[in-house]
Amino acid sequence: MKRFLLLLVGFLFINANTVLAVNPGQPAPDFTLTDVSGKSVRLSELKGKYVVLEWVNPDCPYVQKHYNSANMPNLQKEYGGRQVTWLTINSTREGHSEFKSPQQMGGWMKEKGAAPAATLLDRDSKVGKAYGAVTTPHMYVIDPKGTLVYVGAIDDKRSTNPADVKTAKNYVRLALEESLAGKPVSTASTTPYGCTVKY
Repeated sequence: MKRFLLLLVGFLFINANTVLAVNPGQPAPDFTLTDVSGKSVRLSELKGKYVVLEWVNPDCPYVQKHYNSANMPNLQKEYGGRQVTWLTINSTREGHSEFKSPQQMGGWMKEKGAAPAATLLDRDSKVGKAYGAVTTPHMYVIDPKGTLVYVGAIDDKRSTNPADVKTAKNYVRLALEESLAGKPVSTASTTPYGCTVKY
């Protein structure tokens, strides 16, 4: 009996820390998170709109590449202006040395000229694990039906060099342009690159 209980506790511990995975064609898992200003955002309330989920960590050099080059802020502004709801999510667990308070996270985004619809804190990392987010950045595109149409890297230049942004094939832009034009996404899944999410 004691051995069974130990095995059960071990199983529950492993599963509590398991990062799941979602794939294109699947429904995007619903979630509710609070943004840096204290406002609650629920994904299912955005049904009928295109949504981009971007996993972020300001301490990651791969993230810094896309913000210091203005690549990520420009994408946020461009597609926000085309009725795409862009949600930036930080799943660094509270208590980790790289965790950012709402004020710190909001200040960094403002400093970088970022313009997502909301910057969300996933303090207990549940949303990141539900989506299988493993790197920063890790990108997801959701169509108006609530279905994932793209999952993976932001582009094909797996480096920390901001200069590489200019010659990169941007998978998120490609997925959005094809989707907005009513076409199927030609590259629906890629392997993400970046720093590990600090679960």
